[in-house]
Amino acid sequence: MLRSMGRRFLIVGALVLLMFVPLFFAAEIIQGRKSFSISTIESVGREWGGAQILSGPQLVIPVQREVTRFISRPKVNPVTGAVMLDPETGKELQDRFEQIVQEEGEPVFIYPQTFTLDLNTAAQIRTRGIFAVPVYQAEAAFAFDFVTEQATSVLQDEEALLWDKAYVRVLVSSNRALRGVATLTGGDQQFPLEPFTYGSGIQAQVGDPRGLGGFELALGFNGAQYLHVTPVGRDSAVTFTSDWPHPSFDGAFLPDRREISESGFTAEWRIPHLARALSQVSRSDPDGVARDAFSFGVRFLQPNDFYQKAYRAARYGILFVALTFLTILLVEKGRDKPVHPVQYLMVGLAQSLFVLLMVAYAELIGFGAAYALSAGATIVLLTVFGWLALKLGRRTLVLGSVLVVVYAVLYMILRSADYALMAGATLAFLALALTMFATRNEDWFGPERPKKPAKVKGPWKAASKGDNTPAPNDTPPA
Repeated sequence: MLRSMGRRFLIVGALVLLMFVPLFFAAEIIQGRKSFSISTIESVGREWGGAQILSGPQLVIPVQREVTRFISRPKVNPVTGAVMLDPETGKELQDRFEQIVQEEGEPVFIYPQTFTLDLNTAAQIRTRGIFAVPVYQAEAAFAFDFVTEQATSVLQDEEALLWDKAYVRVLVSSNRALRGVATLTGGDQQFPLEPFTYGSGIQAQVGDPRGLGGFELALGFNGAQYLHVTPVGRDSAVTFTSDWPHPSFDGAFLPDRREISESGFTAEWRIPHLARALSQVSRSDPDGVARDAFSFGVRFLQPNDFYQKAYRAARYGILFVALTFLTILLVEKGRDKPVHPVQYLMVGLAQSLFVLLMVAYAELIGFGAAYALSAGATIVLLTVFGWLALKLGRRTLVLGSVLVVVYAVLYMILRSADYALMAGATLAFLALALTMFATRNEDWFGPERPKKPAKVKGPWKAASKGDNTPAPNDTPPA
């Protein structure tokens, strides 16, 4: 390597940029493992019941409409039974008459006036291979009532409600997730529930609901990944209780009150009708809009999983490779034989492999133990390499100490995603400040080269321009 300190800095900087390549591929491998993990989680989740959205209940009332049709048919001779023809044109004579029929039009959909939902979930971890999947078992208790007087406000002329054919329905994401006995009661009656013949959900024929008062529905089901509900009531109140300690609240509404502890969480929502643009009475099914625009709930997540941490380690890896290179460059200053660029590359590759080691062991023994094992092995390897190969002598202790600090800071960065940027930026600033202080007296251009003596073209050496006096010890020409 060149003796000039400035040129050595530039070469080491180029080597740092070159280390983007192995770190990039390490990050791609981590992303591939994460994608495989996600596909496994989704597969197990689907088998358990999948992500659930509870939408409803709705009161659906079929509608009948009177229609007048004009029907023509051939006129028949009452005696012979033959079709009668027009004597002038020879065409069949037609009987024309009116027939009144009844047809069912679009039903009326009614959302509840008051809607309360108590959700209670018990979480558990299912494993497939080396992957852990959080799933849950849920019990839902619905209480709701309908204002049926509003149903006639959306009818057109010559339409009438078929009250005796009214039914209540609740939509779910998948009927395969339903478990246990589902019961629907209204007044003092219990109504049998049936699955949809199309789509996913359950329904019950309740007949004329005007004298039943409020309804109660008990429903048990499995699920995974998340559980959402829709605020279908004019006044909606939802309470969610679970033993899962790491909830992620998402959707259209965040809870008004929540309590989270290591033993689980409790969350409450209170949503008035003014907060969601859903008609209480409609002739078109509003369920699609309710699901897409206004559903909310809880996502069951493993907090800050080691794939995210390893990916951040690969992204921050270039910073720690640069700090290690800088430390070696500074501690080996003044040696007769500088560190070769190939040796710098081996140090950088060892730090790039640290990320893959961490992921490989974290899948088996957890993040904390995997990080300690991988970081410890990398620190020992680079310290021994500095002692035996780089010949740093007692300066190897400085290299080892810097590596311990670097990997300790990296661990803190990975443990707290919120403060990762602050910690990384602070470390980079301190490293730059220490480098500026350590090199404050550095001669960046290096020692000047000795000047070569001027070549003498003839036996005479002029003392000055125009001086023909022979130099001492010169022999005059014969």
